[in-house]
Amino acid sequence: MRAVLRVVNRVLIGIAGLVLFVIGGSVLAVGLGAPAPSWWIHDDRHDVLLSDAERTRWRDDGWWWPTVIAVLAVLVLLALWWLTANLRRRRLAEVLVDTGDGEGALLRGRALEGVLANEAAGQDGVQRAHAHLTGRRSSPRTRVRLLLQPHVDPGTALTDLTTQALAHARNSAGLASLPAEVRLKGVKHGAERVS
Repeated sequence: MRAVLRVVNRVLIGIAGLVLFVIGGSVLAVGLGAPAPSWWIHDDRHDVLLSDAERTRWRDDGWWWPTVIAVLAVLVLLALWWLTANLRRRRLAEVLVDTGDGEGALLRGRALEGVLANEAAGQDGVQRAHAHLTGRRSSPRTRVRLLLQPHVDPGTALTDLTTQALAHARNSAGLASLPAEVRLKGVKHGAERVS
C-alpha cells in the first residue's frame, strides 16, 4: 500500500506541477506581450478569463450540471482518499502473538519497539537506537536506526543487532520472521591528535 501511495503522490505532484508550470508560464509570457500560443484560449493580454458567452454556453443543456457535479464528486472522493492515506498512522499499534491455543494475544507495538530499541542501545559501540514497527499485526516489519560511536565496525554492530536484539524480539513475540531495515550512522567526532 505504501508503494502505491508513493507512486500516486509522485504522479499527482508531477501532473500538478507540469500543469501549473505550463499555464503559469503561458500567462506570464502573454502578459509580458509575447504572442499567444495557438492552443491558448485567449487572444491577447487584455482578454478576459471567461466571457459571458463562455460562462453560459452549456447552462441550458440537461447534461451539463449532472456532469459537473459527478466530476466534482469524484475529485472530492479522490482527494479525501489521498488525504486519509497520507494522514493514516504508519506505526503498527499491536502485534499478534501466537499463544499456541488458537486464540492468540495482542502485544502493544510500542512495547516491542521500546524493548528492541533498549536492547540495541545496550550493544557495544551503540550510542543510541530507535525502532519503528510497520506492516500488519500478523507479519510485522521493523526499521531500526543505530547511532554508532566512533571506531565501531558497522558490520559487527549489524551482526550483533541481528543475532541479539532482533532475534530476541522475534522469538519473544513468537514470530516466524521479523524483516528489518537497519540504518547505521556514525557519531561525528573531531580529528585525533597524533603525537
